[in-house]
Amino acid sequence: MSENDLFTGNDGLRRCAWCAGHDDYIAYHDLEWGRPAVTDVEWFEKVSLEGFQAGLSWLTVLRKRDRLRHWFHDFAPDRVAAMPARRVAEMLSDPGIIRHRGKVESVIANARLASGLIDEFGSLGGYFEGFREPARPRPRTMSEVPAITDTSVALSRDLRRRGWRFVGPTTMYALMQSMGLADDHLVGCYRVETGQT
Repeated sequence: MSENDLFTGNDGLRRCAWCAGHDDYIAYHDLEWGRPAVTDVEWFEKVSLEGFQAGLSWLTVLRKRDRLRHWFHDFAPDRVAAMPARRVAEMLSDPGIIRHRGKVESVIANARLASGLIDEFGSLGGYFEGFREPARPRPRTMSEVPAITDTSVALSRDLRRRGWRFVGPTTMYALMQSMGLADDHLVGCYRVETGQT
């Protein structure tokens, strides 16, 4: 294992090195990344935020998350689904969000489709759990962490078939990692050593 793939924080804990250098990233790694969601709102928020990340850094998304939550009613799917078209123009005037019309419109369109998944599977979590990554050896280096898998391709394909947007295979693998459907904390990360994954 390369020590370059882990870093030791000021608290003495070793973490996956991708979160080094930014307190926002460290907090996300420690408190959120790889932990499963419970509610439909949590699932819908993360699917939406992963879509916003496409072509950007996750740090950008984290730093704009509060404003996105404000505009999207904390990502409650039923409330987002009811948003009128004029709301998009209002949102795009706010420099505090990621001002990409296609991404903003996709969140609203996806919210209108979320109820179908909830009706069919009982919850968004019930749907996404059907795309859990098969068990494999824990990665020791970042080079062993995939960007796309057969499972993320299948998830992307199924969501697109259902009409969802901004749900490509790479985006869906990032979702799977963030929600604990794939566990890519590296060997040596304190989250692994303390059984928090």
